[in-house]
Amino acid sequence: MFHDRARIVVRSGRGGDGALSFRREKYVPRGGPDGGDGGRGGDVTLVADPSLRDLSSLRGRRLFAAARGGNGSGSRRHGADGAPVDLAVPVGTQVTGDDGGLVSDLARTGARVVVARGGGGGRGNARFATPTRQTPRFAETGMPGEEHALELRLKLVADAALAGLPNAGKSSLLRRISNATPKVADYPFTTLQPVLGTVESPDGAQLTVADVPGLIEGASDGVGLGHAFLAHLERARLLVHVIDGSEGDADTRFATIDRELALYGAGLDERPQIVVLNKADLMPDPAPFSLDDARILAVHRVSCATGAGIDELKHALFALCPAAPGLGDEEAELPEFLDYRPAPSRRSFRILRTDRGFRVVGAVPSDDELEEALRGAGIRRGVLVEIGDEELEWE
Repeated sequence: MFHDRARIVVRSGRGGDGALSFRREKYVPRGGPDGGDGGRGGDVTLVADPSLRDLSSLRGRRLFAAARGGNGSGSRRHGADGAPVDLAVPVGTQVTGDDGGLVSDLARTGARVVVARGGGGGRGNARFATPTRQTPRFAETGMPGEEHALELRLKLVADAALAGLPNAGKSSLLRRISNATPKVADYPFTTLQPVLGTVESPDGAQLTVADVPGLIEGASDGVGLGHAFLAHLERARLLVHVIDGSEGDADTRFATIDRELALYGAGLDERPQIVVLNKADLMPDPAPFSLDDARILAVHRVSCATGAGIDELKHALFALCPAAPGLGDEEAELPEFLDYRPAPSRRSFRILRTDRGFRVVGAVPSDDELEEALRGAGIRRGVLVEIGDEELEWE
């Protein structure tokens, strides 16, 4: 089954704690601090993989967590960085955050975006040694990682997309012009999920064509199956409007679907189009089509049953499909991804691990925030916490 949406929770790794250690070696009295730094927590990254067609690989699991950074140790040994998590998603995946706002749009092959950054590692006590403070008895704890609930939405990336009423012959047309093998039957809504096909020209050029379930009047308001899949038309540079030419009312059928595209928005009603009048073999005379519209680049009469007009249509697809943005222009090249999320602000306080417990430095946080930070640092009952000039015992 085709899945174009998935909800996941991503959690990056916490940074490792810095070590509180002093050099202990024979014949080296008072060797001084030698605590190493903690490792950085692992990131969670989304990667656009062209081999994936949908988001079904992410639906069987909800939480994706990266590893925590290793703690520092004596002899200035630093902790290892936590192992990251790379999640493969189809090209064209959009990421929305907890508030429903767009986070990132992975619009090209190989695009990568970090959706949860690992926490920084804490500094060991060797980092705090100065000429006036030669035996620092504290070290930093690692910074917490991030956790986000995300919704992934796939919008197919295709050069052209087939649009039309149910049973107009879109699946049959895709079978004729491409390598796709969608289900074909003589009843409406045979196609229940989007299908991608590749059209090849004699000179080796290729176009990707998408077939989505048929649209009916009211699709932009959620009627029928089309509403759930209209988003897959948004990235297509050319719309191929397939109409059953044997019915004799091609103008009315075109207007019905065109109205739904306009009501949906996203510029679909402004996209260049090719009109394909299918089932020409069922009519003795060519199917009439009288609309004069600047968006309509060509009108082709074909028969998917006999193959009449198919070669001419394939030539027209390669000739009329607009060029991809950025081709031949390095300055206009699309970025790997569009990132709409502002960088998170750093925490205004730090927690240091001392030989007696913990010390809070910086702006004094709220009680709830401080409790969460201390619990994340591994505090236990009876441990002393220094906040300014106060010493509190954790209960």
